[in-house]
Amino acid sequence: MLRGLYTAAAGMMTQQSRHDTDVQNIANINTPGYKQVNSVSRSFPEVLISMIGGGAENPNPRLGKLNTGVFAEESLSMYQQGVITESEKPTDFALVSDIEVTDPATGQNIPFDQSGKYIDPDGKVTYKPEAYFTVRNADGEIGYTKDGSFQVTPDGLLLTSAGYQVLDANNRPIRLTGSVDSLKVNEQGFILNPATGAPGTRLGIAVVGQPGQMVRTGDGLFKVDDTAAAGVRALGNADRVEVRQHYLEQSNVDSSAAVVDMNTALRAYEANQKVVQFYDKSLDKAVNEVGKV
Repeated sequence: MLRGLYTAAAGMMTQQSRHDTDVQNIANINTPGYKQVNSVSRSFPEVLISMIGGGAENPNPRLGKLNTGVFAEESLSMYQQGVITESEKPTDFALVSDIEVTDPATGQNIPFDQSGKYIDPDGKVTYKPEAYFTVRNADGEIGYTKDGSFQVTPDGLLLTSAGYQVLDANNRPIRLTGSVDSLKVNEQGFILNPATGAPGTRLGIAVVGQPGQMVRTGDGLFKVDDTAAAGVRALGNADRVEVRQHYLEQSNVDSSAAVVDMNTALRAYEANQKVVQFYDKSLDKAVNEVGKV
């Protein structure tokens, strides 16, 4: 009986985590550059059940296996690009990338799925490389973001919407000269001189070869603990990445699917809750009524 109670309680905790993840996604539907998070559940190890006692020939016969419930293992971000929408602000930027990866075994381009992931026959997971703006977070470390809704301080410093410094290709803060309305940035990310149109400072854009190695830190930022393992490198001339001024990348959250999944998690939570209530009543009867006999 207690095993069933623990299984139902574990199911409630798992569905609570799933529900919270869906709420987070729905709350960030209109957040530029936000990447959807999926909650991943895994079952506890199965246990082998044997009969207590039994006859002399078969003193401990096996009855079979029993699953002891599930738990929320981790949250995985979906890194596929969101919809690109037009904006009127000259400080709004979107990164449009389609970086191909060649499979060394076949010499062909790897066919990534819609989530930007590919699993080979041996089970190895490869993520599609993505381009990110480089910023300096509150701890002074390099961070990465898809949110290109930048702003300019009175002294010309380019900041993210959360107030973090936007960096150039040399990881230095970008300080603009001239009026914001005259700001022009070409498709390669170079800030053009307002008077001559000559390319000057380049926006800091990093290519992350393994986005699955990134850690979400909040405010639309990611960090990388091991740049070598994540394959972080500077944007190259051969990379198929385009900077679009007056555009923003919206979140990649599927609102309909998120609402459906949230309601499904809620119903599953309520079902497990009913099981817990049933066990509670059964234990109450066993202790307070049957136990008196």
